[in-house]
Amino acid sequence: MGRTYIVEETVGQYLSNINLQGKAFVSGLLIGQKCSSQKDYVILATRTPPKEEQSENLKHPKAKLDNLDEEWATEHACQVSRMLPGGLLVLGVFIITTLELANDFQNALRRLMFAVEKSINRKRLWNFTEEEVSERVTLHICASTKKIFCRTYDIHDPKSSARPADWKYQSGLSSSWLSLECTVHINIHIPLSATSVSYTLEKNTKNGLTRWAKEIENGVYLINGQVKDEDCDLLEGQKKSSRGNTQATSHSFDVRVLTQLLLNSDHRSTATVQICSGSVNLKGAVKCRAYIHSSKPKVKDAVQAVKRDILNTVADRCEMLFEDLLLNEIPEKKDSEKEFHVLPYRVFVPLPGSTVMLCDYKFDDESAEEIRDHFMEMLDHTIQIEDLEIAEETNTACMSSSMNSQASLDNTDDEQPKQPIKTTMLLKIQQNIGVIAAFTVAVLAAGISFHYFSD
Repeated sequence: MGRTYIVEETVGQYLSNINLQGKAFVSGLLIGQKCSSQKDYVILATRTPPKEEQSENLKHPKAKLDNLDEEWATEHACQVSRMLPGGLLVLGVFIITTLELANDFQNALRRLMFAVEKSINRKRLWNFTEEEVSERVTLHICASTKKIFCRTYDIHDPKSSARPADWKYQSGLSSSWLSLECTVHINIHIPLSATSVSYTLEKNTKNGLTRWAKEIENGVYLINGQVKDEDCDLLEGQKKSSRGNTQATSHSFDVRVLTQLLLNSDHRSTATVQICSGSVNLKGAVKCRAYIHSSKPKVKDAVQAVKRDILNTVADRCEMLFEDLLLNEIPEKKDSEKEFHVLPYRVFVPLPGSTVMLCDYKFDDESAEEIRDHFMEMLDHTIQIEDLEIAEETNTACMSSSMNSQASLDNTDDEQPKQPIKTTMLLKIQQNIGVIAAFTVAVLAAGISFHYFSD
């Protein structure tokens, strides 16, 4: 028996309204949440924005699905993945084609789906559990006949064959989903080994974040101040309606994270002496938010969604910093010189007809109009500026060459520069050899300190 995809009705309307405008096909992403071993929820679809040159090529009557730009599509998927809070995933891809290409879609969809999944997974600090279903969905729609072909593939098996799946629409699917919110204070020290100069700065930092991720994974999570058994129903103890259904008194749950300070006595630890050319120190407070369906949700699923949002938002902001460093080619500093930068803070936007909110990252010198335009470009959905919810406050950037200067989360002195340094999105940065940077990265625009050691 194949999987069943319960799909928000507005997704069906969105797909129906996509106009090929003379093109051979249009592709995009399907976003939602895994529910059980046999069922997933799809609450959003977004087309991949076309390249200008690609747009002209696809209007050619002999255009084939082989012309699908996988690199462009996977980059879009990675950008969209950053905008998803905990609990939401890119579940698969869709393609809308002309009647002439209706029989050529399967191989193109298969390649695209595996490419998207591989690209997104490469950036994550966490892994899917063995219990989680590894199937992803592909959806083909013929623009002429409106016929739908829904199939799934096992992402763990590159040779897996397509399996048929059911595609069913439902109104108000996520109108009563539950949110979990928490603030996590982090202070992560990552040494940069002098013997690993061939490593990029990004790779060194990710290795350090991977060690920190284990602390988050092994933490204790309090939901509304209580430790609950992971197999319990999240809504256990809530009032029931006259129909016997459990009703949450509030759509929101407060989550607190307790991380382990000391190892248990039965664990042995060893000290490691490491020659370092610098270090990365991430320090600050991150606002995290996750969403989970209201159909008998389990505590373990809610906690898992929160954990993944914590790991995603920290990793994403570090990645955006490295992209900016590569873009701006920041020059080497003198010995012991420090430089402070501002990182983005999180902005949430409601999904119409849903309790779910999507997110983005805003820099202090970016306008609300720029955030609105970015949502439109990435998610193909219009948002209202007044609906933007700024979840975090930012500190201004501090540039310093003093040995005694320190990054402060609460520093609001008038001496700070009025305009922070804007970070933008590109690829990855290569670490300089010779004079190596040491960073104090204050997540949530709390400040990044560059400290260069002499050889």
